Amino acid sequence: MKIISVKANNHRRAFEVRTRKQTLVFPYARVRPRPSPGDRIVEVCVDQELGRDGFTYVLESGKEGSVHVDSVLEYNKDPRYLADLMLYQLTIEAQRRLEDSPLSRREIARRLGTSVPQLYRILDQTNYGKSLQKVISLLSVLDYDVKVTLRKRPEGQTAKLLAG
Repeated sequence: MKIISVKANNHRRAFEVRTRKQTLVFPYARVRPRPSPGDRIVEVCVDQELGRDGFTYVLESGKEGSVHVDSVLEYNKDPRYLADLMLYQLTIEAQRRLEDSPLSRREIARRLGTSVPQLYRILDQTNYGKSLQKVISLLSVLDYDVKVTLRKRPEGQTAKLLAG
């Protein structure tokens, strides 16, 4: 997700990060070095060197820090980001379990009812176009069950969005 713009809001003590779809806040308390009344932010910009996937800020002291958009999305509990994160983590686990499996890639693909190239697409952790069902099916072929746990978030930890 690319960042369109970012600004420092000293009143809220947070950065306001605007993407194509929404504006999110990210508190100063979550960054290092941390801005303070004695060391204020003098510059903040979308970082081109990070491919517009992050922003960089500079303090009066000359110290600077950068924040990746993933940190902002995670802090704000963005549902799409959290779903992609779960898919990523399950894919990494499938890769680990596959290394320990005595089954060949060809046999695993046969049991999944797919091709070996498709198996490699399922194992690609950067491929977010695959379904969760495919990864769970792969883990099942490798003799693993996937257990999903639901729990209520503690009060006060809901997403904080600004009108965008």
